Amino acid sequence: MTATFLPMLFRMRHIARWGLMHNSLPESLSLHSLECAFLTHFLAHIGNIYLGKTHNADRLAAHAMYHDAAEILTGDLPTPIKYYNSEILRAYKNIESASAVKLLESLPEELRQVYADYLQGGSLSEAERYIIKAADKLCAYIKCVNETEAGNKEFNMPLKACLEKVEALIPVCPELKYFMEHFIGAFSLSLDAIGASD
Repeated sequence: MTATFLPMLFRMRHIARWGLMHNSLPESLSLHSLECAFLTHFLAHIGNIYLGKTHNADRLAAHAMYHDAAEILTGDLPTPIKYYNSEILRAYKNIESASAVKLLESLPEELRQVYADYLQGGSLSEAERYIIKAADKLCAYIKCVNETEAGNKEFNMPLKACLEKVEALIPVCPELKYFMEHFIGAFSLSLDAIGASD
């Protein structure tokens, strides 16, 4: 058997996000997954250091790397379509689940159980799921910040909508509140300003 799991994952670079919109900087599923892992790792450490939590930041970052892997086979369905009504969302979630199973079948039998958890998240607690979800929403918000800072008016409305989604998660993810209070502002800085802040 030829294990095609990793070659499939490497095709995440070809899945474009924000497909209906003009992008100043195109974003692939691969890039999004990496940035989501960065933010998940960071949020978990915020919880541990500032909020007395005991998150396994490395484990959560690994889960975040795979959180959208099913989209390799489904593509990234634009938000206005995905959330148009509950019937479409439910159908899309079923398709994503089938996609995850298909990806697992591309692995040797001995590795399937290991990756089943990453692709299906079965071992995650509710608090851990919220951290990854918060990181995912932060990625979208930061993308909107970057686009609007670059003068792309196409992202003005999504910026507001994404901020509302981030703020809605704060009650269930205190790590996110700390991040928004202490770290989000730096994402609006220019490269010169980031260098000057050292």
